[in-house]
Amino acid sequence: MNATILNGALAGDGFVDAVAAALQDALQAQGWTVRPWQLADEKLAFCLGCFECWTKTPGLCRIDDAGRDVAETLIRSDLAIFVTPITFGGYSSALKKAVDRVIPLISPFFQRIDGEVHHHARYARYPALFGLGVLPKSHPIQAEIFDTLISRNAINLHAPAHGSRVIARDQDPITVAGELTQILSREALA
Repeated sequence: MNATILNGALAGDGFVDAVAAALQDALQAQGWTVRPWQLADEKLAFCLGCFECWTKTPGLCRIDDAGRDVAETLIRSDLAIFVTPITFGGYSSALKKAVDRVIPLISPFFQRIDGEVHHHARYARYPALFGLGVLPKSHPIQAEIFDTLISRNAINLHAPAHGSRVIARDQDPITVAGELTQILSREALA
């Protein structure tokens, strides 16, 4: 099984880095092949919104940087994990930039899913999605917004399963990673 971890930690955020590293170690101990992305260290341009990835070069972003590799790694995975400090209920700027750059993985055409209009899948298979958000301290409203964001992105990315968890910075990263690997294997997100 292949997993991709998109680490949205901003420069100097040792806690989020530690959680992502501990999660990687715990997954590898269970036999997963893990491709981690330290997004703040990657040359990753903002999406131009040109939609050439839908019209001129279907499935391939026109920007030749790490964004192409992130999208390719993600679509070849069985599980995609977004690890991020939560900012106003959402992703860090580093993770948001990467998520924007995976739009080549969906089609420009539309379909109805549960009465809503969403893009068609471009590929026959997509990874399950799990989001791990980090807050300075417990904040139920931001946690609920983050959970909703993961659920909505799971629909858009045609994830066959999804889940999320929000933790506070006073928790032990290794303990959190151990708990998450149990959840991921138990809930068939793997």
